[in-house]
Amino acid sequence: MTYPDPKVLAEQCADAMFSRDQASQNLGMKIIAVAPGTATLAMTVDDRMIQGHGNCHGGYLFTLADSAFAFACNTYDKATVASGCSIEYMAAGQLGDKLTATATERARGRRTGVYDIEITNQDGKTIALFRGKSYQVQGSVRELDEAQ
Repeated sequence: MTYPDPKVLAEQCADAMFSRDQASQNLGMKIIAVAPGTATLAMTVDDRMIQGHGNCHGGYLFTLADSAFAFACNTYDKATVASGCSIEYMAAGQLGDKLTATATERARGRRTGVYDIEITNQDGKTIALFRGKSYQVQGSVRELDEAQ
């Protein structure tokens, strides 16, 4: 299989994954940027995401970070899944906040990787820090699209 330029490949993988990712789409997430080992996604906090204390529910913050993680670790056209992750909440997300999750590859071996994701709001304030560990499985990200 011939691979295009690494950035083009990363974008093709993101497009293929996003077309199948109903969870991210249904939460209004948008891909802002993608390149080998990195991805930036954005989501606006709406009233469905507000918990009993009047802030964005942590599960939505986790989901945004997890989606950015997924797009970053799948930029090489190697099907990759999470093997573990954790999140630290630094500040509350508020109704109407535009949250941006930026995933950065820290280490990548033959089958495993480590990614750090920072969620910030529209003012650049850090809302959460997430670390994801990835594991490469069989298959290609783009092949799933071609097989359907």
